[in-house]
Amino acid sequence: MPCDPQILRHVPMFALLDEDELAVLASQVELKTLAPRQRIYKMGDPGGRAYVLVSGAVQVTTVDADHQEVVVDRPAHGEFFGFASMLDGTAHQTTAMATEESTAVEVDHHDITVLLQRKPLAGVDMLAVLGRQFHASQQLVRVRAARNPNEIIEEQATFGEHVADAVALFGGSWSFIIMFGVAVSVYVAVNAILRRQAWDPYPYILLNLFLSMLAAIQAPVIMMSQNRQDKKDRLRGELDYDVNRRAESEIQGVARTLNHVHAQVDDIVELLRKKS
Repeated sequence: MPCDPQILRHVPMFALLDEDELAVLASQVELKTLAPRQRIYKMGDPGGRAYVLVSGAVQVTTVDADHQEVVVDRPAHGEFFGFASMLDGTAHQTTAMATEESTAVEVDHHDITVLLQRKPLAGVDMLAVLGRQFHASQQLVRVRAARNPNEIIEEQATFGEHVADAVALFGGSWSFIIMFGVAVSVYVAVNAILRRQAWDPYPYILLNLFLSMLAAIQAPVIMMSQNRQDKKDRLRGELDYDVNRRAESEIQGVARTLNHVHAQVDDIVELLRKKS
């Protein structure tokens, strides 16, 4: 249906146009009414047209390497979607679907050419639209990039936690046990040889004090290291769950495809049986 020029007035990209230019553009574009769950375009469709959301809600999605549907954008009122494919004339890399009853302005490449000829400054607004889409894509890559739990934990670790790991690593090694045994043996032997001149004669009360202090300090430090290990285990479990969920979804998709192929084969067999 024809588009009211006042509708275009609320689109940021067209807000700089005067009344005559709005009237020219309104005569070229088309206002489309979209039903809930109506697909506007899908991946692979020719990208000759872009859309401006006037009312309602639209969800723009794509499919990643794991065959999972990912939400790329939820354009606000007055924002473009399908804009990049329209400009370069390539096929759409996303799928747009109305999530509720909506209205959108359909714009093609010729309409944008006329707009730029009449109002060159509108090109700056177009670049802003492309910039937002580019940043949204970057954020999507950052969020969905494969994460290494060890690297994440190390980035968030404080100096004290690094010290706790080092103490736990050394305190749980044979090196510590051997060194500790040698030190205690030398301490006891020296005090036994000195007898009455010893600074800590039998029953070695000062040594017991040192050992108690060492145990009191070492125990919470080792517990700190164990808590960090628990964090790593929880993060690994979350990542494993995410991988398993994607694998399950992909297996279900393969199963649906096989069921569809099986049904098609049954139809062909039934058709051949009738012909014979």
